[in-house]
Amino acid sequence: MKFSGLPQQSLLVIAGPTGAGKSQLAIELAEYLGAEIVGADSQQVYRHFDIGTAKPSAQLLSRVPHHLISCLEPMEECTAARYAALADEAIADIHSRGKQVILVGGTGLYLRALLHGLAAFPPVDLLLRRQLEAWASKVGAEVLHRRLREVDAVTAARLPEGDSLRVIRALEIFEQTGKPASAHWREHRFQEERYAYGYFLLSPERAWLYEAINQRVEQMFEAGLLAEVEGLLRMGFRHAPGMKSVGYREALEVLDGKLSEAKARTLVAQNTRHYAKRQLTWFRKEERAERIPSPYGAEVLLKRLQARFS
Repeated sequence: MKFSGLPQQSLLVIAGPTGAGKSQLAIELAEYLGAEIVGADSQQVYRHFDIGTAKPSAQLLSRVPHHLISCLEPMEECTAARYAALADEAIADIHSRGKQVILVGGTGLYLRALLHGLAAFPPVDLLLRRQLEAWASKVGAEVLHRRLREVDAVTAARLPEGDSLRVIRALEIFEQTGKPASAHWREHRFQEERYAYGYFLLSPERAWLYEAINQRVEQMFEAGLLAEVEGLLRMGFRHAPGMKSVGYREALEVLDGKLSEAKARTLVAQNTRHYAKRQLTWFRKEERAERIPSPYGAEVLLKRLQARFS
């Protein structure tokens, strides 16, 4: 089943929560369309962070050209602005070769930054950041997150307690402007679109999604998540941004003797399900997104595309 009606300079976006099957679907669709894939995942951009980020296997990656997977060193920071700049370069390159772009991932902020641009946040104030970091070290992540809930409940609901880097950035924005970061985003949401795009949101049944997440977590541990984290520690990446993400921080606690492996498996599954809920909450606000209930496949999306662009 071939389809050529999609405007070549537009983007085809496949988004959804972790565990929904985005990567497999995107690869199937790319093979139909002769397209290339640009990732939109805040953790898969890092080299060496493979098992815990559920990167597509080498076999899957070999089937279709992928961009923005394993493109940064582990200690580099990848802001939404930097991601958008890297994605712009990849998209321009793909379009210059006459290929269609499929944008796939679950990091809603990255997708929004690329498709609509970024809100006008103030630049980092290094003195203020150091003060907040020192305070965070003194009082701990729970108190830091509680402060964010007091001044910006919307952003606090989106950020997990352990994501101190982004919690501190949100507090910086509030201290600098007197206005919560979520208010800046609300004011920005109607900015002109940077690309023409079709946005498809995978929306599996909650029970199916949670079971898929539970199975994925077991597979990660069986595939050697703990050994991967041991290797990352030997390479000096204990304080890399990726180590704060779900899966890695629990594995680190196992290696530090703070958690049993059995308890870590339970926590990773639980925390991943919570993360998926936050993703679903975020994506519900994407008014242009067309929901695709499961079961879904490349042919289902092709029929939707034919209806839209024929």
